[in-house]
Amino acid sequence: MSTANRIFAGLVFSLAALCGAMPAEALEQGASAPEFDILGTAGNVKLSALHGKLVYLDFWASWCGPCKRSFPWMNEMQKRYGAQGLQVIAVNLDAKHGDALDFLAQTPATFTVGFDPEAGVARSYGVKGMPSSLLIGPDGRVIAHHQGFNDGDKAELEARISAHLKKVAQ
Repeated sequence: MSTANRIFAGLVFSLAALCGAMPAEALEQGASAPEFDILGTAGNVKLSALHGKLVYLDFWASWCGPCKRSFPWMNEMQKRYGAQGLQVIAVNLDAKHGDALDFLAQTPATFTVGFDPEAGVARSYGVKGMPSSLLIGPDGRVIAHHQGFNDGDKAELEARISAHLKKVAQ
């Protein structure tokens, strides 16, 4: 995708949020995470199928620089904590499926990837920017919400994941 197209896609997403096509606020802590059933790289991706797991739900797009930096970290989190009950799900919001596939060819994912080209799932979660992530507890309730991604976020995000996995194990 060209730089101009990336900027345009970002503006459209932002305008949709400003014009009320998306909720004004992200889901609050303790809210029930909305169910979704979307096409993924390995079949359908359903939140309900992950009941009992800690879910790190990430929303991303191919034009998002921080998204590209977050994928190796999410791969590492899935590898490190998957056996303890963590499931990383990354939901792509590109309108063109090919853009997402090109991104994945350059930045492979070892976790579950789904596609939301109409941004319906993103709207239901109140996503306002890329990347945005939510930590969803085994009970299906939102534990935390985070927008953006940089190296300084890694330790805090991993600490949240680790702490909640310890609670689940008790």
